[in-house]
Amino acid sequence: MAERKPAGRLYGVGLGPGDPELVTVKAARLVGAADVIAYHCARHGRSIARRIAEPYVRAGQIEEKLVYPVTTETTDHPGGYQGAIDEFYTAAAARLATHLDAGRDVVVLCEGDPFFYGSYLHMHKRLADRYPTEVVPGVTSVSAAAAELGRPLAERDEVLTILPGTLPPAELARRLADTDTAAVVKLGRTFAGVRAALAAAGRLDDAWYVEKATTDQQRTASLSTVDPADVPYFSLALLPSGRPEAPKKAGVVVVGLGPAGQPWLTPETRAALAEADDLVGYGPYLDRVPPNPHQTRHPSDNRVEAERAAVALKLAASGRQVAVVSSGDPGVFAMATAVLEVACEPHFAGVPVRVLPGVTAAQAVASRIGAPLGHDYCVLSLSDRLKPWSVVEQRLAAAAEADLVVAIYNPGSRSRTHQVTAARDVLLKHRNPDTPVVIGRDVGGAGESVRVVRLADLQSSDVDMRTLLIVGSSRTRAVQRGGETVVFTPRRYPE
Repeated sequence: MAERKPAGRLYGVGLGPGDPELVTVKAARLVGAADVIAYHCARHGRSIARRIAEPYVRAGQIEEKLVYPVTTETTDHPGGYQGAIDEFYTAAAARLATHLDAGRDVVVLCEGDPFFYGSYLHMHKRLADRYPTEVVPGVTSVSAAAAELGRPLAERDEVLTILPGTLPPAELARRLADTDTAAVVKLGRTFAGVRAALAAAGRLDDAWYVEKATTDQQRTASLSTVDPADVPYFSLALLPSGRPEAPKKAGVVVVGLGPAGQPWLTPETRAALAEADDLVGYGPYLDRVPPNPHQTRHPSDNRVEAERAAVALKLAASGRQVAVVSSGDPGVFAMATAVLEVACEPHFAGVPVRVLPGVTAAQAVASRIGAPLGHDYCVLSLSDRLKPWSVVEQRLAAAAEADLVVAIYNPGSRSRTHQVTAARDVLLKHRNPDTPVVIGRDVGGAGESVRVVRLADLQSSDVDMRTLLIVGSSRTRAVQRGGETVVFTPRRYPE
């Protein structure tokens, strides 16, 4: 009985960005020694990886062209584009497996690095668990572009971010604004969106364009001058190290963190927090902001808003850039008013103050249950710490009589327990007992809960300081849809 020949070995070999002299010694040796050379290409049959490897290929080697069935065009495959590509990768892997089973070593050529957006990785995922495999890294297009520009990618503690141009422009802009240096690959048809993202992030003037780095067709230019119609897929945008820092302007910016956590931050607020020298705010709110060793934090108690504002303004007057942190939106029962009140004192007249919006608690709770704020509504606080309860009752009655949806902040606390039932009784003088009331607690946080009760059934025990109530109008509807309660207020009013 014939002895079974050992399986061949699979190699994913990175060839670098284009210049054959940038192929590593190991990659050149493996290409020359392989029984089978495989490479991906479009229907035209040309392969950048094969061209780079040409000086190292020897006569008599088997060559396997892995021809994509589609690239950017449409397909009538029943699984669509992804279905066609998955089927192709499976078939290509089977072709290579035939050689490996016959004991032939297979080198899959890959421009750049095999595991850096490389075509080889699809073969690796399908074959590496069945055959001995080795991956040989290569010089990436990002490294090559930086070298050709003569600009470092990153230094010291700078953060380098690699992004695909296929991301939505808004997401690209957010990530570009948050990083020190960056490379955006996969341009071509995505170039217009990438350019718009760089402009939105305020980084367009810093960006460089590099096309076909290290080849005889290389082109470099300031990205803002490049015509989108002339951009091929094998090009990239680079934001190199040494981003010129705009001089910091001393002042106070009051920001809203949204109801809870990083996902609720706006890009504008992220940027303001990153640029600040000092963060000032209620301690638990400051804890929501990731630590930055270059910043000083000034936490304080929740009941010292004027003192907190004065601290921020004094720091800014000394030349510091200060962010005052609020939850939700800083202009809704939060720190913006306190800062502006203190800023009107004569000795703070020269200190700039900006207010950046945030997602409000009312918006967050409403979004979780549907659209109860879809028509006219008002926002009230049940706290009588800074205003008489008689004023609260008067405003509740007016809102109820006007048939407004009412978003109620600060409905109760350990020391304020009667306000909810008192407010309910005022509203019931003008509202049907069956009016839906949305009770949202800790929306966005670990203890999030949202439920709906009848106005007549609302109790003080339903609320605490982390709760917001939305009391419907006469038009607000609570319906069952897909096994869940949905609450919305139609925009059309009966004539």
